[in-house]
Amino acid sequence: MNFPLVTTSWLETNLNLAQLILVDVSMSKMVGKKAIEYEMPLYIPNSRRLDLETALCDLNSSQTHAFPTEEQFTAVAQKLGVNSESIVVFYDNQGIYSAPRAWWIFQVMGFQNVFVLDGGLPQWLLENRRVVPNTSNIEAKVGNINGIFHPQRICNSNFIFEQMNNKQLAVLDARSRERFLGIAPEPRSGVRSGHIPDSVSLPYPEVLNEYCFKTDEQLTAIFSALLGNKTSTLVFSCGSGITACIILLSAVIAGYKDLILYDGSWTDWGSNVALPVGS
Repeated sequence: MNFPLVTTSWLETNLNLAQLILVDVSMSKMVGKKAIEYEMPLYIPNSRRLDLETALCDLNSSQTHAFPTEEQFTAVAQKLGVNSESIVVFYDNQGIYSAPRAWWIFQVMGFQNVFVLDGGLPQWLLENRRVVPNTSNIEAKVGNINGIFHPQRICNSNFIFEQMNNKQLAVLDARSRERFLGIAPEPRSGVRSGHIPDSVSLPYPEVLNEYCFKTDEQLTAIFSALLGNKTSTLVFSCGSGITACIILLSAVIAGYKDLILYDGSWTDWGSNVALPVGS
């Protein structure tokens, strides 16, 4: 295990580990690259299924893909059987797409022993490892984990607006460069085109090598080229807070520590005409 990732070989070796909780958090739609389509559902053995867009989103919020409440997280994690000694591994059927979002939610809620399967289901299949057509039907014993929300790990538009002159903070945008530049339309109605002023474009496919993350050396080089050595705090944004977590996790791999997710991301910022748009 090499935080925050586990390899397919590690997972196959440890599939029957008592502490392991393996969770498929695949989403039905993808933005930013062509989705991998399957003729039928496929899962890694012993997987449990979690609908990230309902179970771990605050549906009472007007924000798209809003972060879950502490109580909501606790109920979901306990239902999965999560205890203090559990090892939670998330994966998705696109390689790396939605699993980092689930990983960051667990991190923000104070559960540290959580990982992402590097390469997800596509890498698993590429290596001819065994799959099953259904998720595990074993009823998990209710866990005893209690979420403790760490608010400093996510932010809203007010925080970014107030910090716009802070040279020690950088906002990185995971959307395509065309959307960042405002030459491609936003997929959601009522959202302006463009980007947060002074933010930096880092389309999430650029931190990936096929289905997996690039090496830590490659990622370090990418961030160094974009940011230099002066920035101490990184804020991550995208369309609605999903793919921002991909580049956030890549920053963890590259060794960065002070990381914040702008949960509302461009859907929030671009919908507010009172907020400036970068040129």
